[in-house]
Amino acid sequence: MIKNSRPVRYSGQHFTIDQVLIKDAINHANLKQHDTVLDIGAGKGFITVQLVENANKIIAIENDFALIKYLRNRFSNNQSVQIIGCDFRSFTIPKYPFKVVSNIPYRITSEIFKILMFDNIENFLGGSIVLQSEPAKKMISNRIYNPITVFYQTFFDIKLLYEVNPESFLPPPTVKSALLIIQRKQSSLDYELKGKYLTFISFFLKKPEMLVNTALKTLFRKNQIRIISKKFGINLSAQIFCLTPNQWRNCFLEMLKIVPEKFHPS
Repeated sequence: MIKNSRPVRYSGQHFTIDQVLIKDAINHANLKQHDTVLDIGAGKGFITVQLVENANKIIAIENDFALIKYLRNRFSNNQSVQIIGCDFRSFTIPKYPFKVVSNIPYRITSEIFKILMFDNIENFLGGSIVLQSEPAKKMISNRIYNPITVFYQTFFDIKLLYEVNPESFLPPPTVKSALLIIQRKQSSLDYELKGKYLTFISFFLKKPEMLVNTALKTLFRKNQIRIISKKFGINLSAQIFCLTPNQWRNCFLEMLKIVPEKFHPS
């Protein structure tokens, strides 16, 4: 990228130029002036420049050398914007609460979500993210085969606000995009147990088509399963992937209470 040339497709860069989309993303992130906000893949700063009016500290992360130089020139007189030149995957995440408002690089979508919503769940408060439509729809699905998606839905309220037309970007991508709103829930599950919880979900979703009753028998006794079923409204004749995030969490908490640790999935 040199001067004001258009972004090239092979770099995966598609700038958000739709002002309505940008305003919607910022409004639904529920920003406060004291918030720290990450703009991942800041590009030419179309989102960053709007964030300045809504928060006191914006960290714009960009990996393209020419764009880094452009951003540093554009925001050289703005003390509230910090420009970080690196691949987001090597960025040192803040050790304090933060939000994200961003049109993320589509090619590393799953890695970005894992970094935010698993690795740094303790401090990620949520926000608004523009991403490819297909993974956005998987994030809100009620039929969950992927353990990490169950994990995300346990700790976060995730809403697909609307799909975004390719014309909202420069250059237009060849795929549909979506605006995803994420808000952290008040959880009864300790974040220190996040690894153990993900292992628990993964253990059962190795065979997602298995009936709930059959699956739970690998960990609980028959009488325990009956109690759990009644207590949490679980249909034992359904397939295991049909459990809701709340039911997954409740089964996990029951395991911690009544199953000896040596029998926990590992």
